[in-house]
Amino acid sequence: MTVTVINALLKPLLESRLPAWVEPRWYATKQEALDLAAVAEIGWFDMYSKPDLVAAITSATGLKWLNSVFAGVESFPLDLLAQRGVILTNGAGINAVPIAEFVVMGLLGHCKGYREIVRAMDRREWLKDAPGKRELYASKALILGYGAIGQEVDSRLAAFGVEVTKVRRSSGPGTLGPDEWRGRLGEFDWIIVSVPATAETTGMIGAAEIAAMKGDAVIVNVARGSVIDQAALTAALAEGRIGGALLDVTTPEPLPAEDPLWGLSNTQVTMHLSGRAQDRMFVRAAERFLANLGRYERGEPLTPMVDYALGY
Repeated sequence: MTVTVINALLKPLLESRLPAWVEPRWYATKQEALDLAAVAEIGWFDMYSKPDLVAAITSATGLKWLNSVFAGVESFPLDLLAQRGVILTNGAGINAVPIAEFVVMGLLGHCKGYREIVRAMDRREWLKDAPGKRELYASKALILGYGAIGQEVDSRLAAFGVEVTKVRRSSGPGTLGPDEWRGRLGEFDWIIVSVPATAETTGMIGAAEIAAMKGDAVIVNVARGSVIDQAALTAALAEGRIGGALLDVTTPEPLPAEDPLWGLSNTQVTMHLSGRAQDRMFVRAAERFLANLGRYERGEPLTPMVDYALGY
């Protein structure tokens, strides 16, 4: 029997479908997770507190496979996991559909001035003209990071007639390499950032990149706040040097009430809600976990596996 330690919230989705060789141990509290960690061969220790998560993983000295619903792995002790030879599967792609829908919602809302329409409705004021007159049709978007989220965004924007260029490690038709996109920034109406948070991507959008954008360009960040120099972005937005920003993520989170981003009319802060705008996250995660259990038993590669060298 393989002892598998899992959050009790997943019990209704998993218990009746676990294979016979799995011995589940369910935890409902942080202390129960810490107490059970030492006996786990397979663990699913998703915790919102980084110290608690690290404590549970550190205690799991017999762990061979760690699963998570989180796409970002910056809270995990990757060096320790790599040293112990633990396989880490994360939630990459689990939230790609709702995040892509959030991106499209943000772009359409910006184009049509939907925020102003809602505010007029709250005032019971009948507007005589549309507050936003931009169209997605025939505009140009650059997608920085072409993983599961970037691909979902691409397919949806193509349906709106948007010309999409993506950034990947190898360039090709409609694709730019990692050293090519900066020189092309001035061509795009929408800069959509969906890269993983790593040392390589920290601050990849800085003052120079913002200065290279079109005057009406809009930057969309569904990656992590660390990817953008927030001070440089705030200054550019406040001075009207770019058209706007749709920020699902910020630095820090929650964004302090006194932060100037809240008060900028060309900026929307959506409070890291894009991945939560669904009711299927744990259903999808459970299905993936069950499929991986079969692979684990057969000695096949699990998916998606975090590459410790790359940090995602």
